[in-house]
Amino acid sequence: MHFKQEGAAAPSLFFTINQMSMLLQKAKRKNAKLKMALQGPSGSGKTYSALLLAYGLCKDWNKIAVIDTENHSSELYADLGDFNVLPILDPFTPEKYLEAISVCELEGMEVIIIDSISHEWDGTGGILDIHGNMAGNSFSNWSKVTPRHNDFTSGIIQSPCHIICTIRTKQDYVLSDKNGKMVPEKVGLKGVTRDGMDYEFTLVFDIDIKHNASASKDRTGLFADKPSKPLTTLEGMLLKSWCETDLSAEEMKAKINEVKTVQELTSLYAQFPAYQEKLLSHFKAKRDQIEKEIKAKALGLVEPLAHIHHGSNNS
Repeated sequence: MHFKQEGAAAPSLFFTINQMSMLLQKAKRKNAKLKMALQGPSGSGKTYSALLLAYGLCKDWNKIAVIDTENHSSELYADLGDFNVLPILDPFTPEKYLEAISVCELEGMEVIIIDSISHEWDGTGGILDIHGNMAGNSFSNWSKVTPRHNDFTSGIIQSPCHIICTIRTKQDYVLSDKNGKMVPEKVGLKGVTRDGMDYEFTLVFDIDIKHNASASKDRTGLFADKPSKPLTTLEGMLLKSWCETDLSAEEMKAKINEVKTVQELTSLYAQFPAYQEKLLSHFKAKRDQIEKEIKAKALGLVEPLAHIHHGSNNS
């Protein structure tokens, strides 16, 4: 490890390890690309919701690609816009998914929808299928297939595109002791993918059969503890704004306080949808303040000394 000598002119601290330079940068959220998941049962509207979110994120159907493992089901929504589709068939190996992601990246897509990732885990040629057909010790065989799944996960996380993954869900059970007998008990729905996969995503929406979505994980803070509702392009626009906004809440409050007119306030409100709900009370308070000042000025109550001075010049 070699550091720059103290006092040497350099724009930032850097060091080299094995001849590879590494640059220390200031964190900027605008460099982030969202990785999110929509999970729900068949018929809950995962594909449709993903398409609306994707359009809200980039506002260009031509920059959206669907990696379709669901027998062209995404094309049922071709009337929404001119988005791209890359169908893949079994075997649903992790490597085939990675190849499809690479194709979308090379074609300049901004948002990639993987519909769905459940096949990589529990489909024909997926991880469970590969493991189940391996000879030898079942436990030791996991050391051979787990790296392949980890590569698939890394391909999603490290992609320079926004990625929306859909995940099928199924009824989950646990064994409970009732009167000395172990009986299965329903404990809700479980995503058909590897346990813990949700940890890899910035945002996870659970969608019910009535198409209402609620955030079970939300690192953006935009949807946590909010009532469930259908997803629209608006949620995608909010996420786009969140990604592009480097302003902290305190910096945003300062911007609100600097505004002089209602028109400026309205423009600021529209410019930062990520803060529309979070700082709504501040926007309203500033609007009320501006309106009071306008009324006071109309009644001649603003700057009374200036009026007195003006009157003395006329006498």
